[in-house]
Amino acid sequence: MGFIVRLFFTWIAIIIASYILPGIHINDFISALIAAAVLALLNTFVKPLLVILTIPITILTLGLFLLVINALIVMMGARIVDGFTVDSFWWALGFSLVVSVIVSLLETMDKAFRKKN
Repeated sequence: MGFIVRLFFTWIAIIIASYILPGIHINDFISALIAAAVLALLNTFVKPLLVILTIPITILTLGLFLLVINALIVMMGARIVDGFTVDSFWWALGFSLVVSVIVSLLETMDKAFRKKN
């Protein structure tokens, strides 16, 4: 799947998640698009470094520490993007879970649609 399509799905997921979760605030659609791009860049460049640095604690927690890393990435993105705020760590954790589920659903629907046509 192309980067642009994945970015579009993430953008839609961020907008939906901001409506679902009261601790996530997006000012406008452009802020959501910028947040999607920033989160994509952070997931590409920063997250692998954090995963490598935290291998021991990730093993001890049977992989659950990766959820903490996802929440930290969301909080970093909120600090970088104007118009995107996260009230707390727990909202960032919930946001990362909700966005992941929505993007997965959109990708599944996209694959089913492409297979059908």
